[in-house]
Amino acid sequence: MSLVVNNNLMAANTARTLNQHYGRLQTSTQRLSSGMRINSAADDAAGLAIRELQRADIAALQQGARNANDAISMIQTADGALGVIDEKLIRLKELAEQAATGTYDSTQRLMIESEYQAMASEITRIANATDFNGIKLLDGSLSGAHKGDGASAGPNGDGKKADGSVDLNSTGKMKIHFGTGNDSAEDYYYVTIGDCTASALGVGNQAGIDSDGYTVSTQEAAQKALVGINNAIVSKDKIRAHLGAMQNRLENTITNLNVQAENLQAAESRISDVDVATEMTQFVRNQILTQSAVAMLGQANSLPQMAMQLIGG
Repeated sequence: MSLVVNNNLMAANTARTLNQHYGRLQTSTQRLSSGMRINSAADDAAGLAIRELQRADIAALQQGARNANDAISMIQTADGALGVIDEKLIRLKELAEQAATGTYDSTQRLMIESEYQAMASEITRIANATDFNGIKLLDGSLSGAHKGDGASAGPNGDGKKADGSVDLNSTGKMKIHFGTGNDSAEDYYYVTIGDCTASALGVGNQAGIDSDGYTVSTQEAAQKALVGINNAIVSKDKIRAHLGAMQNRLENTITNLNVQAENLQAAESRISDVDVATEMTQFVRNQILTQSAVAMLGQANSLPQMAMQLIGG
């Protein structure tokens, strides 16, 4: 190579090499400081796309697990109220048994009847008052046919009240959504809760007059009420058994969602996270090459001075 002063090609070549090493050193520093192998689309475009989709699924699965936990809380609320209704039904059967014997006269049976009807009214009050986040649980709102995603049927079947305003009260089956998509076989299922009012259970004067559990005001009626109350207890137990089965299913669903989220997190980590040991090796290598290039650039910049010495000589 000729000794020239106009173009220092050796310095230009060294500067280009220095820029390359410095760029790699900057990338290693960014990866080590962030802990991420992919910090921009330029690092790995395909990997970035896969990572973002996985992150979206992980967030959706974690929220799905919270949705399922909320459903369990709702079921536990309903089951707790049904436990109280169970106590009232037991008391009703006790009163019917008392009124069914012949040692009481009509006046005394009317006293028993008074408490009997009060207990039946209390069952209805509990059923109507039990709600979760404003959603009525035991009054039959969640036992009917599904009429859309949480929208009330309304008088016209369009989710609107008679005055045209939107009815925000949920009716029909309740959809519990926990998956990342909208596939009925994979991402959600429905929870139903039967009507637990006294009229639906067939006890008290709120039920039909032909109902066995209508009254205990006479000995004959009290004897019939024993059968009616027993049927009411069976109906209530079926609802509680269904809720228990749904709670167990939701708990298994939550376990599966957590496992899915954990596995996706591991997959996302393998794509996105930096291998610190490997990257640190690259960092040291690039650091040494950068330092070497800086030293050689200083030497290359001094070469034109040798030409000046010849001129001066």
